[in-house]
Amino acid sequence: MSDPVKIGVLGADGRMGRAVVKAISRNARATLTAALTAPNAATLGKDAGTVAGIEPCGVLMSDDIAAGLADCDVLIDFSRPQAAIDTVLAMHGTKCQTFVTGTTGYSDTEAKALTEAAGGITLLQSGNFSLGVNLLEVLVEHAARALGPDWDIDIAEQHHKHKIDSPSGTALMLGEAAAKGRGKTLSDIRAPIRELSDAPRKDGDIGFSAIRGGDIIGVHDVHFINPLETLMLSHRAGDRSLFAVGAVTAALWAVQQKAGRYTMRDVLGL
Repeated sequence: MSDPVKIGVLGADGRMGRAVVKAISRNARATLTAALTAPNAATLGKDAGTVAGIEPCGVLMSDDIAAGLADCDVLIDFSRPQAAIDTVLAMHGTKCQTFVTGTTGYSDTEAKALTEAAGGITLLQSGNFSLGVNLLEVLVEHAARALGPDWDIDIAEQHHKHKIDSPSGTALMLGEAAAKGRGKTLSDIRAPIRELSDAPRKDGDIGFSAIRGGDIIGVHDVHFINPLETLMLSHRAGDRSLFAVGAVTAALWAVQQKAGRYTMRDVLGL
């Protein structure tokens, strides 16, 4: 039996970070070797297992990125855009050459900076690590291609009240899939935010709406609407652990790949 893959977690004390720590503890092919957080975090020095609500694991929460990268094969990231970019830049020349990120909320400039910073390493980025959501992405692309531009597309998403970015990374991922199905890029056919515009909707545009409240884990509905009928493709997340398990699965796959950029479609063979 081969040795477990050494995995570090960036943002290990966040909602998703804690779930990833739990998922690693339950996977015989993986072991946690670094739990990274912000320099001012209240969890610094605490056992990552205890922070995650499981048995102590002997790995303490730390803000020492260099030490963490020196002792892991792959880093799973659920932090903030700037933290992710800074960490990727710090990876060059270290033991850790694989970065799996589920961080969302990148501006266009930050997204470009992440891509440039990741040159020469293995980068796997996904707005959602759920098998169901990634299958939904494929279905949305096919539906958009089959139904054509005379069907309006609107993507509605719901998340917990602490989520900052809107629309969610998953909603944008689904929007990109719909735009691809129409042979466009999302930036070309994204409808203006309704609260900021009173202009009528253009034919072929893709709209978004968001709800933030309570502890909603994730709900995504893609509506295809014409004057005579409506088709809705949906996904509901029942437990946050499904994303964590997917992220660990992605990390175990990505660490075996050559340098380059990948998504969950590659992991799942879609």
